[in-house]
Amino acid sequence: MVVYEPQSDRCDVPCLHPETVRAARLSLLPHEEAHGLADIFSVLADPSRVRLLAALAERELCVCDLANVLGLRQSTVSHQLRLLRALRVVRFRKEGRVAYYALDDDHVAGLLAQALEHFREGVGVAGGIRAAS
Repeated sequence: MVVYEPQSDRCDVPCLHPETVRAARLSLLPHEEAHGLADIFSVLADPSRVRLLAALAERELCVCDLANVLGLRQSTVSHQLRLLRALRVVRFRKEGRVAYYALDDDHVAGLLAQALEHFREGVGVAGGIRAAS
């Protein structure tokens, strides 16, 4: 039987390594960058948005086709795309009256591919989103 030790994730002795703390502080993300990164991860915390991005990782799609792919209403997809566009996760272009969306850049595709690879390593599944080359 495993006994839970509530203090097991802490140091057993009070100690401080000043040089290590100083070096870690110097490499710490600035607050603004940390908030921006948290915003991107929070927008990716919704399964519908993740599926939307996975579809866009494969090809550019217009809003109506994207809604059909996902089985969602066009207004719902448009709302999600506005959130993603505000954070520069997706970009769009208009061709006449049709709005086409794609991932903003290769970084987004890479982020999705790496996160999916990390998840699948833990559950033993292969395949997935292709990072842009």
